Amino acid sequence: MSKKHHKKESLRHIIYRLLMIVIGAVLAAVSIKLFLVPNHMIDGGIIGISLILDHIFSNHIKIINFATLVIVLNLPFMYSGYKQIGKTFMFSSIFGIICLAIAERLAHDFEAFTTEPLLATVFGGFLLGAGVGLVIRHGGSLDGTEILGILLTKKIPFSVGEIVMFLNIFIFGSAAFVFGIEQAMYSIFTYYIAFKTIDAVVQGLDETKAAIIISDHYDEVSDAILSRLGRGTTKLKGKGGYTDTEKDVIYAVVTRLEVAKLKSIVHEIDPNAFITIMNTQETKGGKFKSAIH
Repeated sequence: MSKKHHKKESLRHIIYRLLMIVIGAVLAAVSIKLFLVPNHMIDGGIIGISLILDHIFSNHIKIINFATLVIVLNLPFMYSGYKQIGKTFMFSSIFGIICLAIAERLAHDFEAFTTEPLLATVFGGFLLGAGVGLVIRHGGSLDGTEILGILLTKKIPFSVGEIVMFLNIFIFGSAAFVFGIEQAMYSIFTYYIAFKTIDAVVQGLDETKAAIIISDHYDEVSDAILSRLGRGTTKLKGKGGYTDTEKDVIYAVVTRLEVAKLKSIVHEIDPNAFITIMNTQETKGGKFKSAIH
């Protein structure tokens, strides 16, 4: 039997990917050092734990600082999750975390951009989310808590999201004791903004929706979507679970702003059509961008 050979990543693409990880790590470091730390705010996950420990111990033990902590605390998760995340992801993550640590130390020479908590929350959260999102989009991670969640799901009956959420509740609860309740609340708001920004960066700004349409006017609906909306369709075959009769199914991908027009086109042709609209993580390939309107 012939052995399959996977195409290796080109040097140009590796350099581009590493450059994007560096930019992401720098953005995250700027957020942490020039927005969050001066205002006694934290992020969730390992970054949040590192910031809390840095605040408690850095004045007493010089070797303990954010840069050291974020590397040391993340490495066990990277090593433990090697088989789950793969070699490329692990090395990209370690590279990103080291860049984050270096950039954070270099940022010591700069003054805080603002000491206004609300401004720090909004802009700090946005920059942090943009930085972390860039790293994730290009194959790495700056935080090992999700890897820990993946490993724990095999031993306890909870999802990765539930485990991460539980850990963050503990982290932000600890921040309330260290920095005060008000700063902990600002930190939660920062985390929320960062979380939403990560989604926008990883998934892209052009949010798309997938539509599944079941109609007796199969060909007419499909032709109308192509001619009036400019979106191609995929024709599928299905079978009713109750009636056991064959059904024609249309699959189409549209932008968020085109959903209303899609439903209008379908219901104009077939008021009894069944439509399901779903979120999509990412859309690539074909001529999706060149739709006509």
